[in-house]
Amino acid sequence: MVLKLQPLGDRLVVKPIEREEVTKGGIVLPDTAKEKPQEGEVVAVGPGRLSEDGKRIAMEVKVGDVVIYAKYGGMEYRLDDEEVIILREGDILAKKAK
Repeated sequence: MVLKLQPLGDRLVVKPIEREEVTKGGIVLPDTAKEKPQEGEVVAVGPGRLSEDGKRIAMEVKVGDVVIYAKYGGMEYRLDDEEVIILREGDILAKKAK
C-alpha cells in the first residue's frame, strides 16, 4: 500500500485488521453486527512529539508493527477505497511481539 498521507508530530496511520467473526455456534456475523476492530498495522509514522525544551522524542512504534489501540481513539479516514485510522501515539495500548 502506497500511502499518500504523512502524519505530523506524534500521530500515526493504522490500517485496521479485519477479522471474520464466527460465534461459538458457527454463525458468521455480518459486517453490521461486528464491533470495530481495535487492532491494526502501522502504515505511516510521524516524526514524534516535541518536548518542552524543543527536542524531538522518537516514536516507539514503526511502520509494519501490529498494534492494539483504544476503542474510540483516533479519526477514521477513507483513502483510495481503504479505511485507515489516524491516531496519536498515546492511543496505542500495546504492540504485538514479533
